[in-house]
Amino acid sequence: MDAKEKLNFLISNPLLDSELRNVANKVLQEERITFDEGVYLYEKAELGYLGVLANFIREKRHGDITFFNRNFHIEPTNVCVYDCKFCSYSRMIKERAEGWEMDVEGMMDIVKKYDDEAVTEVHITGGVVPKQNLDFYAEFFKKCKAHRPELHIKGLTPVEYYYIFKKAKLSHYDGMKYLQSCGLDSMPGGGAEIFHPEIREQIAHDKCTAEQWLDIHEQAHKLGMHTNATMLYGHIEQFWHRVDHMERLRQLQDKTGGFQTFIPLKFRNKENQMSHVSEVSVIEDLRNYAIARIYLDNFDHIKAYWAMISRDTAQMSLAFGVDDIDGTLDDTTKIYSMAGAEEQNPGMSTQQLVELIRKVGRHPIERDTLYHVVTDYKDVVFEDDSKKKNYYALPVVNN
Repeated sequence: MDAKEKLNFLISNPLLDSELRNVANKVLQEERITFDEGVYLYEKAELGYLGVLANFIREKRHGDITFFNRNFHIEPTNVCVYDCKFCSYSRMIKERAEGWEMDVEGMMDIVKKYDDEAVTEVHITGGVVPKQNLDFYAEFFKKCKAHRPELHIKGLTPVEYYYIFKKAKLSHYDGMKYLQSCGLDSMPGGGAEIFHPEIREQIAHDKCTAEQWLDIHEQAHKLGMHTNATMLYGHIEQFWHRVDHMERLRQLQDKTGGFQTFIPLKFRNKENQMSHVSEVSVIEDLRNYAIARIYLDNFDHIKAYWAMISRDTAQMSLAFGVDDIDGTLDDTTKIYSMAGAEEQNPGMSTQQLVELIRKVGRHPIERDTLYHVVTDYKDVVFEDDSKKKNYYALPVVNN
């Protein structure tokens, strides 16, 4: 059976809960589900049911296509003025001896390392420190564009921008407009965590609020930038907090249409202040991807990071609404490995990644940042590359 036939078969099951049948019918008719229905899915829906709905949406939009891209990651610093309880990566200012703080030339050295690589994007995110201010990033963006004009700069999150713009006494709009003029092309989705204040106050009390996070994205959208969004799940939040988070994203997307991708980020409990909180199961990971695909009807893409959730789980996620699993890695980011992700030294060649996608019957497409097709790998036959390393640096988070 194809995805539509499976959905119709599910709806015809006389034993199906009436509320779940109503949601399934809405998905079939491409109608939006409500907040309460989103919560009900978390509370009552089994994995198989969610998979049928989410895969129907995924295949209606993208067929068997699964996207990945080639980029490299720069983390200017892991020193940070903020004290997020879930973070295993950053070091407070008082612990800066344990961290790193790059200068503009150091960042440009990383850019130049990839001069001979077929990368399309540089992804920049890290901690927040006073000296990496508006002028610092303006200088880097300008130098990066001068060196490699075609390279797409996807840089920083509202957490960094809120701090930078406040210090520079600029509005969110004026700050984003200025950095866009310096070469900034788009913004990743990090720093969203959980929007609701009763959770945000407990896990990230001193960083920007949900309203500030959303406003910075809105201003970027007004300037024609595309951005992404994330949600940190599986810690102290309740199911309705997740739906509240997605509802706020859905509302802004209705208004601007500027979000490209939603990336659920699994809480990992190694070496942070929330190590006492247990991690959720793979089943819950897949349920969460599926509900995100169902709820966020105005987002084109749902993304999973294979290096964060494991290669096997990433393959499974492609049947639960996910159509993008990031890409090849050469261990240039430490944000999730330091938090205990399965892949401590992640790295896959393009061939390995393409084969991982093919093995679950999906169609691998290399994309650029804006989801334009770079290479269609559906029928590509690889030469034997067992004697050469062909790794491309890609980020694990905040994409």
